[in-house]
Amino acid sequence: MEQTAILGIDLGGTKISGAIFNSSGIRLSKEKILIHQRQGEQVAGLIVNLISVLQERCKDLGLMLTGIGIAVPGIYYQQTGTVWAPNIPGWESFALFQHLRENMDPEIKVAIDNDRACYILGETWKGAAVGCKHAIFMAVGTGIGAGILVNGSILRGQSDIAGAIGWMALTDHFMPPYNHHGCFEHHASGNGIAWVANEHTKQKLTAEEVFELHAQGDPMAVSVIEQAIIYWGKATANLVSLFNPEIIIFGGGVFGPALEFLPEIYQEATRWAQPVSIKEVQFLKSSLGSEAGLYGAASLVKDYTNR
Repeated sequence: MEQTAILGIDLGGTKISGAIFNSSGIRLSKEKILIHQRQGEQVAGLIVNLISVLQERCKDLGLMLTGIGIAVPGIYYQQTGTVWAPNIPGWESFALFQHLRENMDPEIKVAIDNDRACYILGETWKGAAVGCKHAIFMAVGTGIGAGILVNGSILRGQSDIAGAIGWMALTDHFMPPYNHHGCFEHHASGNGIAWVANEHTKQKLTAEEVFELHAQGDPMAVSVIEQAIIYWGKATANLVSLFNPEIIIFGGGVFGPALEFLPEIYQEATRWAQPVSIKEVQFLKSSLGSEAGLYGAASLVKDYTNR
């Protein structure tokens, strides 16, 4: 009997990653394609091209491809099959599902979900949240989002927008930039750390450079990161009080260098969170790292191989 395989595709703002998984969930091969400022259907064409490359690789490995899962940034509307991805021009309401169905073998199952949902699904399948029914993945990179697992199911909301925690209101006073990306994201995302730092210096620093300066004891960088720790602590306190999770997993490019601050983030969260819930939760790093989205995307179709 021919062995089966599934693909996980993780679409980001600058690149598309793809991987082959066997029926046991073992990653066999991985590829990536850079987007290079492509827009609209061009980006969808890159996804189709990457799938074709991986499909040929499956044949070389003697595997039959049965399903493809795709993680997309922004919002995936399950009812319409459309994607809102603000960092991809032309994807304000892009009919990705239809495009894939028109350009692929109809016998291959296709499932799409937002990346934050895929992060927690990946960790639940093969990562730090295996066996958990109540878990949250807080992804802090260029922006901030959360994949929220409640009683074993992804929390979606009425319009598939649940988990957009970058919009958490964590300050007393409203600032105009919050209109564009939310309060929490403005102060504590990768872009946010750079924005806050650049308010205090004439340099144009990146978040990575701020962390490097922090390690050197630079007073400005120390102040910026200490402020971010407060925001991360408050946000996780709110998540703990609202959802009473077993674990909160920290991932994305910022965690990364910010992982060393997990004890301080937990300590800050204890000041604000429901006191019983905070004692029950664990704060953990992502065990899948940058591949959490790939594993989560593949998990969208992992059961298809058994039918």
